[in-house]
Amino acid sequence: MKMKNPLLVVKDIECSKEFYRKVLGLRTIADLGANAVLTGGLSLQTEESWKQFTGKPISYCANDAEIYFEEDDFDAFSEKLGTIPALEYVHPVMTHAWGQRVVRFYDPDHHIIEVGENMKAVCRRYLEAGLSPEEAAERMDVPLKAVKAWMR
Repeated sequence: MKMKNPLLVVKDIECSKEFYRKVLGLRTIADLGANAVLTGGLSLQTEESWKQFTGKPISYCANDAEIYFEEDDFDAFSEKLGTIPALEYVHPVMTHAWGQRVVRFYDPDHHIIEVGENMKAVCRRYLEAGLSPEEAAERMDVPLKAVKAWMR
């Protein structure tokens, strides 16, 4: 068994493809009409076809799951978000207890998208501030092995 792709049901697949391209830089690598596969492995499926497959009603705005991305240049990305009109935020940029900056917002169908600062960047920031690898591991609440991997 091999997990292939997360799949989001969308009302307007063209609008969603454009959103993911414009906001997150994902490109369409397979367009099958009712289904599209984007770079990174995210798939989109039309609402109509999903209803045919499942025979079940579709519920949007559940706020019970998210698609998670990490960004190497978080500052530039958060500035870019400020230029996108009508982007609806779950919350503005915040910093988690372990030091990672994140932002959550909705896609056109109210699926939650989280973009977090690359954890390697968080680790390097702590090390550049003078923390030892052991102190960084403690501050980030991760194993020392993870910090050592991020140091490479």
